Amino acid sequence: MDISVFFTPSTVELEDSITDGKNRLYNVIARHTTGLFPDLTGIKVAFFGVQEDRKGTHGAGSANGPDAVRKRLYQLFKLDADLPVADLGNIFQGETYGDTQFAIEQTVEALLKQDIIPLVLGGSQDLTLACYKGYGHLEQTVNLVTIDSRLDFGEQGEELNDGNYLNQIVLHQPNYLFNYSNIGHQRYMVDPELLELMDKLFFDTLRLGVVNENLWESEPILRQADIVSLDLNSIRRSDIPGCPSAGPNGLYAEKACQMARYSGISDKLSSFGIFGYDPLNDPTGTGAELVAELVWCFLDGVKDRKSDTPIGDKKEFVKYTVHSESHGHNLVFYKSEKSDRWWMDVPYPAGQKNKYERHHLVPCTYTDYQRATNEDIPDRWWKTYQKLT
Repeated sequence: MDISVFFTPSTVELEDSITDGKNRLYNVIARHTTGLFPDLTGIKVAFFGVQEDRKGTHGAGSANGPDAVRKRLYQLFKLDADLPVADLGNIFQGETYGDTQFAIEQTVEALLKQDIIPLVLGGSQDLTLACYKGYGHLEQTVNLVTIDSRLDFGEQGEELNDGNYLNQIVLHQPNYLFNYSNIGHQRYMVDPELLELMDKLFFDTLRLGVVNENLWESEPILRQADIVSLDLNSIRRSDIPGCPSAGPNGLYAEKACQMARYSGISDKLSSFGIFGYDPLNDPTGTGAELVAELVWCFLDGVKDRKSDTPIGDKKEFVKYTVHSESHGHNLVFYKSEKSDRWWMDVPYPAGQKNKYERHHLVPCTYTDYQRATNEDIPDRWWKTYQKLT
């Protein structure tokens, strides 16, 4: 499908001092201009705005967010190494909400088939559902990670909005969701019964207090993701003007930027979305500046990918085997000599190699290895083992 039919070029106007600067992002990104859609040959990341917020409950202005972010993004300087990036422009609101979803779904699918990473600038976070549906024809199961102060499940049977879209992802048929994780939830904003359900489904949650105490705990979860969806309302209000539902507590701006980089540097991640910025509530443009920095940090991570996931030849990995006397399992760990990152090898049932091959190598930390040597099998290992068996 020719995805160019879905897009209109951005109308952002910048000062001459920006457009003339050869080292600004404005001049190193292939941009959609009037009558000329960018050539995607060799492109590694393609970002686009979605001017859709009809299902948003956190404010009515996020449809205006993408161009406000571009104005700040294009002022930033380029990365320290080449990364071919294209700006496809904006998907306008369709005549119906379903029209917008269809455009996103077709765009994500087309980009993934060209081995291009879609970077989606919303719009409201319910658009994550359309991004997820874009994986439906790729014949693989996927891992979804949200960064959110809440768990957006809502009540079953409600009309779709950005507070319940996860219901439709988890219940979607055909089901190609292998695992769902959330990072940064605030305990007093989440129904305890929902957390119990997450545990029963072997899904992962990492609360805000753990993230703020040790950000590195979020890295293996992000490294396991195919799709990452960032709700900007998970960042504390003082750091993100333009997000009316952000609270006094939340992620610090610098931690959010580091998590964007963790996402980008993961070899497995294939799409990234940033949702919820409303420029109508950000008169100084500070929020747009932060979102632009999140995009920059994500691109910087993609530029630094190591291609060191331990699949196939493992000669560049150090293998460690830990026998658990109490549980009767041999736990196999791999450490990359390129990046010092760790993985656990979780066995899958005989005859199920093709179905589960993408998921049995679970990102972890050195701390997980230390726990295993002390007869404490990591939760990530157990949850994956339960899903595989």
